[in-house]
Amino acid sequence: MNSSVSTVPITFTIYSTLGLYNFALVICISVLYISGLCINLFLVLVICVESRLHRPMYVLLVNLALSGVMGSSSVCPNIIKHLIMNRQETSLEGCLTQVFFTNVYSGCIFCILALMAYDRYVSICKPLLYHTIMTPAKVKLMLTMVYFILSSSSAIQVYLTSRLKLCRHTVDKLMCDSLVIANLSCKKTTLISLYGLCCAICVIVFPCLLVILSYVHIFTVILKTSKESQSKALQTCTPHLMTFINFSVASFFGVIYNRLSQEVPKAVNILTCMNFFVLPPLLHPIIYGIKMQEIRQSINKVFKHRILQL
Repeated sequence: MNSSVSTVPITFTIYSTLGLYNFALVICISVLYISGLCINLFLVLVICVESRLHRPMYVLLVNLALSGVMGSSSVCPNIIKHLIMNRQETSLEGCLTQVFFTNVYSGCIFCILALMAYDRYVSICKPLLYHTIMTPAKVKLMLTMVYFILSSSSAIQVYLTSRLKLCRHTVDKLMCDSLVIANLSCKKTTLISLYGLCCAICVIVFPCLLVILSYVHIFTVILKTSKESQSKALQTCTPHLMTFINFSVASFFGVIYNRLSQEVPKAVNILTCMNFFVLPPLLHPIIYGIKMQEIRQSINKVFKHRILQL
């Protein structure tokens, strides 16, 4: 990284224009962030202490929850700090660190949702082979590959971005991303754009296709079964589908916003950021906690037998 560039802080100009909304945003983001943090960690605790939940679907759910914690924690504390402090600045290193974790977060959610869809496909379409295909060792291997690939690809993108020479150091957004830093460079480069496009195809488009194909097979199979079997299959698939649709919609608006950020009102800027980094980590564990009977039963058991006895 060019040391002469990295010593110049990046200033977020949007915070100085929010005026009276600063306090309301601090309260709103703080409440949503802390609530999401507590709910996700509680869900992880419930799954860890309940031995009957030590199954592939719930292992993947734990990783989904932890990914949500990582994503919101990489953004929300910085936003709250900038809203409270008079100086809304961060170093280039801090900005690139945020880029790394936000990239890993978005890729993790899509990839884990794809693995969860595959788990549902095997469970419903190949029930006799489920315990042979979805073994604990294979689930750990798939998750390890996801984290390794996403961390490596994000690290490469951060490295390429860090080599840019910046001629501007003001950003009219709430947070950093690779496109923001690329737009601050002295000259445009297609390498980072092409690399980012390839990464998006690999960690977003391919997982989405896997989810769609899995559910095409699932619905093809359950339509041929009894009403009771259809109801049971839909009950296990509904939380995942709701989570996938929720995050896909948030991602879609996030991508559109990144391309049109100079032409949208500041309120849209704030809502888009919250819709991608704050709301999904809060809603996902709630959706699973409400829709999945085993999790509801386990939560009740934890409250009755572990917390109330303290």
